[in-house]
Amino acid sequence: MNEEIVYKLVGADEWAEAVRAGRFAGAGIDLADGYVHLSTGAQVAETARRHFAGRDDLVLAAWRPAALGAALRWEPSRGGALFPHVYGVVDPAAALWSAPLDLPATPDGDHVAEAVLAALAAHGH
Repeated sequence: MNEEIVYKLVGADEWAEAVRAGRFAGAGIDLADGYVHLSTGAQVAETARRHFAGRDDLVLAAWRPAALGAALRWEPSRGGALFPHVYGVVDPAAALWSAPLDLPATPDGDHVAEAVLAALAAHGH
């Protein structure tokens, strides 16, 4: 699998600590599962809707897969789709960009998807 860009949604405080430390080992769910969960551009809006709706303390970060090295694996997840997972730490400095992201709480999730897509568009994705 060779997606052009992969994305991580993470709490702003966790991201700030990762930037300060120069390494991101993952958020709580990542640590529990043993790998850092990432999403492709086609997956990130649904990931946001399912797991982050209503949060106003997020950062969306983007990497080229090559920057993540051999620790990146593509594995089946939601609906059998291949998702990028990193078995190791991620270098925040290797991110193409990171930006704050506020996700509205809506019952249908449409506004969440719009917020994510707007953030991607703002960075040319």
